[in-house]
Amino acid sequence: MTTILAIESSCDDTSAAVMRDGFLLSNVTASQAVHKAYGGVVPELASRAHQQNIVPVVDQALKQAGVDKEELSAVAVTLGPGLMGSLLVGVSFAKGLATALGVPLIEANHLQGHILAHFIQTKDDVHEVPPYPFLCLLVSGGNSQIVKVNAYNKLEILGQTIDDAAGEAMDKCSKVMGFGYPGGPIIDKLARQGNPDAYKFAKPHIPGLDYSFSGLKTSFLYFLRDQIKEDPDFIEHHKEDLAASLERTIVDILMKKLDMAVKQTGINHVALSGGVSANTGLRNAFKQRAEEKGWHIYIPRFSYTTDNAAMIAITGHYKYQDKDFCPIDKPAYSRTTL
Repeated sequence: MTTILAIESSCDDTSAAVMRDGFLLSNVTASQAVHKAYGGVVPELASRAHQQNIVPVVDQALKQAGVDKEELSAVAVTLGPGLMGSLLVGVSFAKGLATALGVPLIEANHLQGHILAHFIQTKDDVHEVPPYPFLCLLVSGGNSQIVKVNAYNKLEILGQTIDDAAGEAMDKCSKVMGFGYPGGPIIDKLARQGNPDAYKFAKPHIPGLDYSFSGLKTSFLYFLRDQIKEDPDFIEHHKEDLAASLERTIVDILMKKLDMAVKQTGINHVALSGGVSANTGLRNAFKQRAEEKGWHIYIPRFSYTTDNAAMIAITGHYKYQDKDFCPIDKPAYSRTTL
């Protein structure tokens, strides 16, 4: 029997999960509301909040799972990428606990965790998982990538953003309109009531399967500037249409490259992951492609789209089986690729 405690603290969510023999027993997350006032994550505030949350979150995860810490076989933790101050809280705690218990430490890559979220199972929810190889569109606040997944530990990036990520574009456009942070859920809610064809914004012409979203942000900003000159209340009068048109543009950019990747590889098992995979417009476009083109698609549960320790736990589960353990002195890293 293998019991793994997983810890995720790469950004502004402190999360802990317990997995036994590949089945998730608990997944506890503490979010941080303090950043809303600043329109984005403040690294120093995030790391301080992690310090306050880490012990109670881990304690709750163990209690909900009905597991004593002495029963743990290993501790898995996100080593990167992410905010260094945030990572250090989770990594330091995980290293201390693993050392005290005399169990192995397992390194998890945050991006790999998002992809492997599709393999999270509970005793009450055993579902179909994507077969290898499959394609995964990984979209979040910090990353936009198309990944060919040959095995849990053999990931090949086919395309990625050369500047901003899709989630970052949503957050920043939301901030420009005065809607607050995080922008993704706000844009999603407003877009459901708007006309996606109301306005047209710039779409980049980037070769291959790479993405770019900086030009879209600039186009959106200049459009608002020009409209506000004519009508100072333009945003308030047209916020639903603005959100719907922005969302449509981002989804079109994402799906165009994914279409190309499917065509180039001939792989029609396609998964969606990352925080932006919770977006209704993207999910609908994904399902529409499946109907039109015969894709076999895999969309994670909403609770596994944002940063969570369950995805770190499943990564730890597979690595434990291969005895792929991490040296206790390996440092956290803020930037990396898969």
